[in-house]
Amino acid sequence: MIRVGVDIGGTFTDFVVWRSGGQPAPLYCFKVPSTPPHFADGFQQGFERMLAELAVAPDEPVVVMHGTTVSTNAVIERSQPPVALFVTQGFRDILELQRLRLLDPTNLRGCRGLPLIERHQVFEIRQRTAADGGIIEALSADSVARAVAQVRDAGIGSIAVAFINSYQDPQHEQRARELIKALDAGLDVCLSSEVWPRPGEYERAVNALLNVYVKPRMSSYLQQIERYLASRLRHVQLFITRSNGGAMSAREARHFPVHTLLSGPASGVTAAQLITRAAPERHYLTMDMGGTSTDISLIRAGTPSVVEQTEIGDFPLTMPVTGIEAIGAGGGSIGRFDGPVFRVGPKSAGAWPGPACFARGGTQPTVTDAYLLCGYLDAATFLGGDMVLDPAAARAAFAPLAGRMEKTTAGAASAAITIATSNMVASVLPYLARHGVDPQDVMLVAFGGNGAIHGPLLAAEIGIPQVIIPNNPSVFCAVGGVVAELTHDTVAIVQQGAMDTDRLQRTFASLEAQARAWLARQTDPANVIAIVVEYWADIRYRGQSFQIPVRIEAPAPDLITTGMAIDAFHTEHLRLHTHADSQAAVEFIELRARVRGALAAPGGNASARLDGRGAPRPCGYRRLRIGAVSFDDCPVYDRAGLGADARVAGPCIISQSDATLLVPPSFTARVHAGGEIILTQEH
Repeated sequence: MIRVGVDIGGTFTDFVVWRSGGQPAPLYCFKVPSTPPHFADGFQQGFERMLAELAVAPDEPVVVMHGTTVSTNAVIERSQPPVALFVTQGFRDILELQRLRLLDPTNLRGCRGLPLIERHQVFEIRQRTAADGGIIEALSADSVARAVAQVRDAGIGSIAVAFINSYQDPQHEQRARELIKALDAGLDVCLSSEVWPRPGEYERAVNALLNVYVKPRMSSYLQQIERYLASRLRHVQLFITRSNGGAMSAREARHFPVHTLLSGPASGVTAAQLITRAAPERHYLTMDMGGTSTDISLIRAGTPSVVEQTEIGDFPLTMPVTGIEAIGAGGGSIGRFDGPVFRVGPKSAGAWPGPACFARGGTQPTVTDAYLLCGYLDAATFLGGDMVLDPAAARAAFAPLAGRMEKTTAGAASAAITIATSNMVASVLPYLARHGVDPQDVMLVAFGGNGAIHGPLLAAEIGIPQVIIPNNPSVFCAVGGVVAELTHDTVAIVQQGAMDTDRLQRTFASLEAQARAWLARQTDPANVIAIVVEYWADIRYRGQSFQIPVRIEAPAPDLITTGMAIDAFHTEHLRLHTHADSQAAVEFIELRARVRGALAAPGGNASARLDGRGAPRPCGYRRLRIGAVSFDDCPVYDRAGLGADARVAGPCIISQSDATLLVPPSFTARVHAGGEIILTQEH
């Protein structure tokens, strides 16, 4: 059996392949250029390479775990055909009103983002459901018919339905869909109560709207991929990675593409969990640095951070997702003067033309150009020699900045790297503080195309003692696809203070049954080798306006008690806010069950076990500029030539086909037996 992880980015499409029981290396990794806007072409090119190089037989079972930005791009570009929104009468302006708060409180001239659709695309329907689920006004079939007629006249083909309080009783939304389909079976309908049934009419409406908005583009893409795979293999299953770090069937992704909006970054955190198994009691900060941004997340006690609301573009995304924070600093971030102030990012050169040194017509100075000028990258061996960089173009891009700074081009490049690092520090420190974590208590897991270079620089700046660089850092999100599990969350709204154990157990039992039923729809149950169910509760002290999600450690619903949940809440509140009141009354807001179904996948850390290979020998020497200091004759090591427990001291470079690792001064790099490199900061 072959399992393939695919991660499509703006510049490259990454493939990671695992074959059970046979190939020489545990993981076969490679990159092919992405082919925007026709990303399916790049997928097919990479898949053909995999079929040829691994000699895959047409009848060999293959599982494809595919991460894609198709849905994300559709939202950011706002390039999809118009859609309609049906709301309860009196709520037509919820998309305009939003939450009446400034996105940036320091900018008094700031304004709310533009809604995804215009007001004339929102239609009021006569009906009303009470907050407790009671029916105040029956659904008016006539108002639905009038709205459908207007939708058809406007040439709209998709409708999101989001009625007030439908999370308590979805019957009006379900009946509205029946009426719409009876009037025009060709209309695509999405119900907010099916996407994520929870309070907050604006957030729930946006969820449904995002889902129906990206659905045509996602469906078209998946149909192309499925047709291609079926033409090449007899026994192939396609799964799509999702924002909670897991995966779902392609069929499910076609119906609910909103769950894929943040799947790429979440897969990197999923892969990082493999590394944390060696010491699960530690805290781990993950750092995924690509071309446009750097995504950070936190793993505590082997469990990634989970948040219930994040943002995609200008819109809230309200559902349990892996907690990821994006920083506007990547390899393509552009250096410029803003008046007298030198800034780096958030504007990026993007995949095309990209950094100046890519020789694709780019002329603006980027962080990648700075890496080249400071000696971190080698022009001839970039990406294993598949791409040759142009140092002259990088120098020309930095020359105007260098002249204004009265520095050499290398000095200006070093300044750009320092500013990019400062941008990261300004986001990472508050992020760790919000999670109640000291930088000295975490290990940094750095990956992505640029994480192995910039991760050690960030660690040196904020005092993180150790940095872990995975075996294949630039394709690490695709590794996450290889090891991803089929994962789904079910939710029940309780919103009450006095929660008795009997109701708690019954609710969790119902949620678990729903979650297991979802899992059974994703694949043949015989393919699932293990099932784990997690139990979560959102709890707050009475009078608080926010709640805290806590995991209740129990093997089954009938072993959960309210005391266990409340104790877990007090412990988490103390950790996050340094105080807790065990005598205060608490309120249960939501209960959730998360099911994780594991398919056959690489075990351990998915890496080859390394043997000792003697003392490390440099394959070359290079001049490095780190900060304001230049270091001559710094050794360059080939990562493939470093055996288990090999140690090298910085400053030096460790090079491999898909990434470059910078070991700064005061750091020592040691090769772990599993293949990861651990950098330790000497004090």
